[in-house]
Parts: sequence; C-alpha cells; structure tokens
Amino acid sequence: MRVERPVKPGLRMESADGRRLALLQGDVPVLFARPRATYRGVHYARTGLYVSPLPPVRAEEARAHAGFATPGSRAWSGRWAAHAASRLRDAAGGPLHEGDWNLGPERSRWFADRNWPKLAAHDPDRGHLTWFGYGDPEEDARDLLPLRALSRPDAPRVRAFRRQYREGVLPPVLVWWISGLHSPVVLDGHDRLAAALAEGGRPHVLTLSRKQDERWTSLISEGPVREYEHRVAGLDGPLAANRIAHQGRRLADELREIADAPDLTRAWPLPGGPAAWDAAVARHVPGWAPDAEL
Repeated sequence: MRVERPVKPGLRMESADGRRLALLQGDVPVLFARPRATYRGVHYARTGLYVSPLPPVRAEEARAHAGFATPGSRAWSGRWAAHAASRLRDAAGGPLHEGDWNLGPERSRWFADRNWPKLAAHDPDRGHLTWFGYGDPEEDARDLLPLRALSRPDAPRVRAFRRQYREGVLPPVLVWWISGLHSPVVLDGHDRLAAALAEGGRPHVLTLSRKQDERWTSLISEGPVREYEHRVAGLDGPLAANRIAHQGRRLADELREIADAPDLTRAWPLPGGPAAWDAAVARHVPGWAPDAEL
C-alpha cells in the first residue's frame, strides 16, 4: 500500500550514537534496545506503556470474516489485511509514514514452530533476543517481541479469545518488522497471541513492513531468473513439461519472497542524543544496564 502522510508517525523508532534505540508512541517511550557490538543479538527493555493503535476486534467481526472465507486461507488473510490497513491509516499512534508498505500473511518462513512455546514460557520485560544463537541461552531464540507483557491464560479477554481459537475463528495477530531489532514486534493482538499460546498452538500472523525499492527487487531477481533458465534449458523428454512447470512454480515462490522482503525500518534522530537516551532509560527502566559490547 502507498501511504502519503504523515512524514513522521506517532509510533516510530528513534536512534542515537552507540547503537541506542528507542521506540516511541507519541512522546512516550515504550521500548529501549541496544544491539550487541558483535551483532549476535539485541538487549531490550519494555516500559509497559504501549497501547495498541487499533480498536479492539469484536467477536461478531471475527465470525463474519470466518463466514466470508476459511480462516487461514488467502482470501481470509486478505480481508483481515484490508481491515488492518484501513485501521492503521486512521491510527494516530501507529507506525505508518509516507512511502510504500507491505501488509499480508507471513511468507518468509521467519517463524519457527519450535520457538512458539519459548515465547509462552519466557517473555521478560527486560531481556535479550539472540540473532544467531551461538552460546546464547536457548530461551533467547524467540521470533517475536511483544510490546507489552502477555496477559495470563485465565484473563477474561484471553479466555474469550481461547474460545475463538478452539472454534477456528481467532483473528490474526498484527506484527511490524523492525530491522534494527532484527525481529517483528506485536502491534495489535497481544491477547490473541496469549490465547493461541495457551491453547498450545500458534496464531495466524499478518506482517507489516516497508516495501523494498523496485530497482533493488529487480536487481536481486536477476540471479534466480538466470538459474531458472539454466535449469530448464536442458529439460527434454515426456516429463519435460511437468518439470518445467515445477521449476516455474519454484521461480515464482523465489521471486515472491524477494518482492515481499522487508526494507530497512526508518529511524529518526533522538533529540538530545546519547545523554537524552541514557536519561530516559534511567527514568523509565531504572537499573537496566545491558552489556551490549559482547
């Protein structure tokens, strides 16, 4: 989708020297982060002040969408993506700013099935996400960062969503890819996420990200196209047509992944620089002092 305004969104990343990152909603910091100097992970601290920029999803909406198309199908996901896009455009505290964006089902195979139970068991307000896992605690290998603590499995809203999950009508969780964290964060649907995890499953996910420049996409696509041409050039015989069709589907999947790959997340300069970041950390997450040099 093409977004014309605002130039500077309500929910945005700001940065200062020394790999200091802050996610602000208006003037309120909701997350501080420092990637490690070795680029093996990122330390983070949530402030507990994040508020979803989208209105709550009503139960009748969930069932209406499930009646429109099979939950999890392309049509169902597309309808929810259109719903989320409309709400995000109207959201003062959302991340959209001028430029081109992608919003749709997660197709990059980012989420590993083995990591969902880790999120249910280990989601501290002050923690670490490993990017490669070399020597880091196993529980730090998580694929998603909620922007607030997940509610208890027996919380009233979570219980209601657990019923929707069992019925197969639970709406998707909306996440936003932030390149500086090398992780998506939960924009909307924390309680839906908690419900799916409490049921021993995983939610459907819609991912928001900045769209890659078309020139970059075209350049990166040249390699897979050349490989496809090389693979099909020598195909012959009675099964050639089927093999060429298979290679065509493989190429289409590769090109789709390239087109859907997220661009870098924009960050604005943090007013006041490192001193202001340090002061904000001391005020909102006192005592948090991660060793980001390792």
